[in-house]
Amino acid sequence: MPTHKVIEDALKNIFTGIALLKEALPSKEFTIDGRLVGDIGEAIVQRDYNIKLYEGLTKDYDGETPCGKKVQIKATFKDSLTFRKISDYYIGIKIYENGQYEEIFNGPGYVIAEEYIHRKGFGKNLLSFPIKRLKDLSKKVSNDHRITRKIEKTT
Repeated sequence: MPTHKVIEDALKNIFTGIALLKEALPSKEFTIDGRLVGDIGEAIVQRDYNIKLYEGLTKDYDGETPCGKKVQIKATFKDSLTFRKISDYYIGIKIYENGQYEEIFNGPGYVIAEEYIHRKGFGKNLLSFPIKRLKDLSKKVSNDHRITRKIEKTT
């Protein structure tokens, strides 16, 4: 699993803070989710994949490939990822507390759509899909239909 020192250190601090909050108020979960997770995911994906993120918030898409294809990036610390709109490409990752991550899905958005188009609210609502199934779908995507990773520079 890829790592990055700044992200690892920042997540360690975040989860230390969450542990302190849980200790102070055990009846609350203090889960890490929402916007922060998405921003962390986008930072990781931009660092490791050939994607240029859009500045600020952009409706429906997070960035694009060098050839201008629109990309939706989703990240989670849990066992599911969300999907709403069919994008040219979708990259979903699971992030771990230690800062490492696992690629769950990398490929055209239509691959997910073909599997779940029958679900009520598909294309309109933000729906959640299990990581296990998205991993299986990703295995069906050929390498030439994936967003390539950046080549790591060695010194």
